Amino acid sequence: MLRSFTLADLDAAARLLHEGRVLAYPTEAVFGLGCDPQDREAFERLFALKQRPSTQGVLLIAADLAQVERYIDLAAVPATVMQQVRSSWPGPHTWVFPRSAEVPAWVAGAHAGIALRVTAHEPAAALCRAFGGALVSTSANPHGRPPARAARTVMDYFGDALDGVLDAPLGGQDSPTVIRDALSGAIIRG
Repeated sequence: MLRSFTLADLDAAARLLHEGRVLAYPTEAVFGLGCDPQDREAFERLFALKQRPSTQGVLLIAADLAQVERYIDLAAVPATVMQQVRSSWPGPHTWVFPRSAEVPAWVAGAHAGIALRVTAHEPAAALCRAFGGALVSTSANPHGRPPARAARTVMDYFGDALDGVLDAPLGGQDSPTVIRDALSGAIIRG
């Protein structure tokens, strides 16, 4: 049964994630689907909901650098690029890093790197803080359909197959975040 949460219910939403469930939540531009990145069963449920091949991988969203640092092979990232990363976070900037051994293979899919974002969008950041770490973040829509920009759309897309939705405002961006390569600084998605 689909449960709806408000910002006052963040601890309950975080418990749902710790129980291996999938939760939709607002990000900067669209609703995302999230789960515990360390929980393979939850991850597989998320990809079944999206009807998307798991080889595509996902990004992880976090409230601060400490929540994602363990996933980065920091020795491989040029210091100048790391300065750019730090100056862009928290904010609507996703970076693809060389991944550390801490990244579960199912999260990266067929990719050599790992996409990470430290968000400035308070509802998503508050959810990560309540959960105690980074969360999977992929657009809340069945593969090939437009990303959901409202909690009602998420409910219409997934119904009771989804475990929960955090009904809070989006961050006000018109399009998904820019994705950059942390080795070169090049824009992958503008």
